[in-house]
Amino acid sequence: MEALVAKLFASVTSIKAAYAELQMAQSPYNSDAIQAADQAVVDELKVISELKRSFLKKELDLSPQVTLMLSEIQEQQSLMKTYEITIKKMQAESEHKNVDIVSLKKKLGELLSFNKSLEKKLDASGSLSMFDNLQFPVLNPTHFAQFLHYTVRSIRNFVKLMIREMESASWDLNAAIECIVGSDTEFPEPTHRSFAFESFVCKTMFEGFTTDTNFILQNDSLPLDEQQNHQMFDKFKKLKPVNPKIFISQNPNSSFAKFTRSKYLQLVHAKMECSLFGNLNQRKIINSGGVPDTTFYAAFAEMSKRVWLLRCLAFSLHNDVTIFQVRKKSRFSEVYMQCVTEEILFSPADMNDSTVGSGSEPRVRFTVVPGFKIGETVVQSRVYLSPPRR
Repeated sequence: MEALVAKLFASVTSIKAAYAELQMAQSPYNSDAIQAADQAVVDELKVISELKRSFLKKELDLSPQVTLMLSEIQEQQSLMKTYEITIKKMQAESEHKNVDIVSLKKKLGELLSFNKSLEKKLDASGSLSMFDNLQFPVLNPTHFAQFLHYTVRSIRNFVKLMIREMESASWDLNAAIECIVGSDTEFPEPTHRSFAFESFVCKTMFEGFTTDTNFILQNDSLPLDEQQNHQMFDKFKKLKPVNPKIFISQNPNSSFAKFTRSKYLQLVHAKMECSLFGNLNQRKIINSGGVPDTTFYAAFAEMSKRVWLLRCLAFSLHNDVTIFQVRKKSRFSEVYMQCVTEEILFSPADMNDSTVGSGSEPRVRFTVVPGFKIGETVVQSRVYLSPPRR
């Protein structure tokens, strides 16, 4: 009986080895190996069937010592074959993982290159070092206009990144533009569509420019206006040289951190973030007072920093500051407006076209960047114009 059980176990082990070999031959597909493994399974099943028949008819004629020895050898050979198959399978998986590693390394390299290009674009928004030696006594509206230029460059860099994320998420950009500026706005050039998104971002970021509670000051011994001017300029000098993400992480309850948090949640609503990134992780981190470690948020934080600094600079001046938007279909005025696309304003075709009447001057379709009035000084708004009517 012991010899019978040993032979039976040896056959079962052989079947397991043959089945493992059969599975191994499936991928990559090897017809010869499949047939060989299949035949090995059939042969062992026949052996077991014959053992059963002989046992039931009491025709077993097994030498205990020889059968035990042969069964042990067969079982060990089957186990070795199983181990060899397992090793081959693990080697194949290892090679497959190595291919995945190479592919992932390539993707990582591409992402790093992409991030570096974005960093260069962020740097392209202009260094603020030219304002390092700016002193409070000499501060004037010209400095505000210069800083606005660098702020707008940062906004445009963020807008480009946002549009790229929208395209990656298969957004219908035309539908989004219609929601921002209406369906009656035509863009002679596809690149002009970015001005609609820039308008949306500017409108959100500059909302409450003169009324935000982050700029309310406590009474002190100095007159309120002088105190406000000095404190705003101190805020400007303090934040200008620092990395906004680091500053927010170290000062989560600061007025700038609250401003950035509020503007992000206002600009990037939940549905938009989920559509762009597939989750609300950044929103959750920001709501908890944290700082997301993403390129998108880094670009947003830099833009927010410059808008906030612009506000600080505005309230550092000794003049009243107001902000204005130009109404749709308003006549173009060089005093209060600057066209973001000069080809619309100075189109040679229109200048030489006799069908363009004197009353068909360009009209404002929408404001891209708001304008400012500092005392008697006007900082022009930037507008998108419709082509002259024929």
